[in-house]
Amino acid sequence: MHTPINPFKAAISANQAQIGLWLGLASPYTAEICAGAGFDWLLIDGEHGPNDTRTLLSQLQAIAAYPGSHPIARVPMGHGEIGEMLIKQYLDIGVQTLLVPMVDTAEQAARIVRATRYPQNDGQGGIRGMGGARASAWGRRASYYHEANAQICVLVQVETVQALEQLDAIAATEGVDGVFIGPADLSASMGHVGNPGHPEVQAAIADAITRIRYAGKAAGILTPNEALARQYLVQGCAFVAVGLDTGLLVQATSALAARFKQAVAPAPQGQTY
Repeated sequence: MHTPINPFKAAISANQAQIGLWLGLASPYTAEICAGAGFDWLLIDGEHGPNDTRTLLSQLQAIAAYPGSHPIARVPMGHGEIGEMLIKQYLDIGVQTLLVPMVDTAEQAARIVRATRYPQNDGQGGIRGMGGARASAWGRRASYYHEANAQICVLVQVETVQALEQLDAIAATEGVDGVFIGPADLSASMGHVGNPGHPEVQAAIADAITRIRYAGKAAGILTPNEALARQYLVQGCAFVAVGLDTGLLVQATSALAARFKQAVAPAPQGQTY
């Protein structure tokens, strides 16, 4: 048995746009529904969603039946905290692509990369423990420990003014495959709480996309606003999440109830991160 190729990593390396959906419901049932919809990637949210490693595992198993949708897991940590043990657990249960929030410096990015790599004779200084578990098919993938490093995809999330100041160095970090811009926290950091559409925030996002691409890395973002999502794709984002399962459920249920109860309030438009 060979180590599975990471199709998402290959696609963003080739600058092929990947359209995704955020999963915050922590349910394998809804994850399977979304996996069958045709998205290129699905983000299982361990930061703001009520997920632990067991709920993450059950969603990975549900999504696995739909090889066209690649699962990405967001690790619950940030602002200088590097959860090497949690990263190891995520990788051991089969996550190949990680999104790590609140990365403010290149030093943090480098430590995250090291936590995802097995020690090899390549001078990269990986510190991942030699476990593997489900990822190595419990040892049935005999070459896993030699092949895994090349298939791990590391996405770091920049979402503060400090991160933007350090963006060039973060994006240049060896082993970082993509940089994800967090519009909601970035807008708060810039003094525009709850307004990621503010012109200053949008100008900062556009500049960040340009800088990430100049570094030769993939830029990513999330927005449930269709016009903005298309704009980010035109600007060069390689991976864009165009909605959230929670937001879709909120909008659909609110709209349905309103139609029958003659409510006058518009349906909520969803969230962004």
